[in-house]
Amino acid sequence: MSTTLFDDFNPVSSKQWKQKIQFELDGADYNKNVIWNSPEDIQVKPFYHYDEDYKTASVTTRASNFKICQNIFVYDLEKSIQRAIDSFEKGAESLRFTIQNEKTDIQKLLENLPLENRIVYFHLSFISIDFVKLLDTISIQKKAFFYCNFDPIGHLAREGNWFASSDKNNFESLENILKATTNLSLLSIDSGLYQNAGANITQQIAYSLAHANEYLNLLPDNTKPIVFQVSVGTNYFFEIAKLRALRMLFKLIAAAYSPNLDCHLLVTPTKRNKTIYDYNVNMLRTTTECMSAILGGADAVANLPYDALYHKDNEFGDRIARNQLLILKHESYFDKVNNPADGSYYIESLTMQLAEKSLALFKDIESNGGFLKLLNEGTIKKKIQESANKEQELFDSKKEVLVGTNKYPNREDKMKHNLELFPFVKIKPRKTLITPIIEKRLAEKLEQERLKLE
Repeated sequence: MSTTLFDDFNPVSSKQWKQKIQFELDGADYNKNVIWNSPEDIQVKPFYHYDEDYKTASVTTRASNFKICQNIFVYDLEKSIQRAIDSFEKGAESLRFTIQNEKTDIQKLLENLPLENRIVYFHLSFISIDFVKLLDTISIQKKAFFYCNFDPIGHLAREGNWFASSDKNNFESLENILKATTNLSLLSIDSGLYQNAGANITQQIAYSLAHANEYLNLLPDNTKPIVFQVSVGTNYFFEIAKLRALRMLFKLIAAAYSPNLDCHLLVTPTKRNKTIYDYNVNMLRTTTECMSAILGGADAVANLPYDALYHKDNEFGDRIARNQLLILKHESYFDKVNNPADGSYYIESLTMQLAEKSLALFKDIESNGGFLKLLNEGTIKKKIQESANKEQELFDSKKEVLVGTNKYPNREDKMKHNLELFPFVKIKPRKTLITPIIEKRLAEKLEQERLKLE
């Protein structure tokens, strides 16, 4: 007696599948009708089959280990402490504090938090050796894992200026902090900037790696993991493959400096496709984006509240965002398998193609003087802008659809009196060393036109 249902059926080859599809197309061109090209110039086929020649990505994902991270902007110290405690009580497993003032009483902020064996990220808008040395001491006392997420190059790219007066001062400060601390991970890559500004996936990976390579060259004594703060978009399988390719290529490049150097992926949904009109659709977008992050092997996921564009931080938005991750982790069983994407012919194919194209672009950047040189020359911004313009054209022509915005909009929806935050690109006239890379959402122009008519 047969032990498996599959023994009762003859195997079907990829050639037979293609012939069947061509028959069903009734004379229509196979390549034009069922194969599409991604912005990264990857041809996506209608099916992927085991008898085709696939390279397998040498990457280990850790989906079962991902942590639910809560973002907290530190302004009012007491409120931030209470929010952190509430977040832990309601399911958060790690925290990311944004701190803009080095006079913030960091000892008071952390002293009553249950941080043992927890990961805490610090996004600091300054470089202070005394502040970081205190963090190092607290992390040892608390038996916690602290990531400081220093990224002077990312600050230059985003703001147009360095933290301090020159690149030399920034890197000397980081080098001094490295020597003065023992327990902290200090370096970070603001990879999300490139995604939110409109870079395609190949550019995101290559620019992030070239960005990291500058630190590997300038700070060779660093042995702690580098945090990649990544944003994921709506192209579900491509985003899974993006994270896998990024981890695989970082391992390849870092091996030239230190055999055990690791990367740590802190992932959040993109802002680029989010909207202020029909804002509840943002929850659907962030859910699939968080799924991509988890299946792609994120170490931590910090979800974006559905109303983050136009509302100040609020308990309801935070709770919904956190609950989305709790459902994925504990009710959808996303934490039960370490390598859920492994073995999928489609995802393996995407991973290897993205890795090959990204590595080629990375090599091109290095052969032309490196990331920092091209950033200063404006080449990086120019290339991102070209990709962003192509995507904007697709959105404007409704070939790229955001439901509720450029397709099926609810004309009765009013937002003018519901805006607590300015949801569009902010113009800040100031003197800068370079023209900064600007994050911009696809729907901004359309939303501004609608607001004028309310």
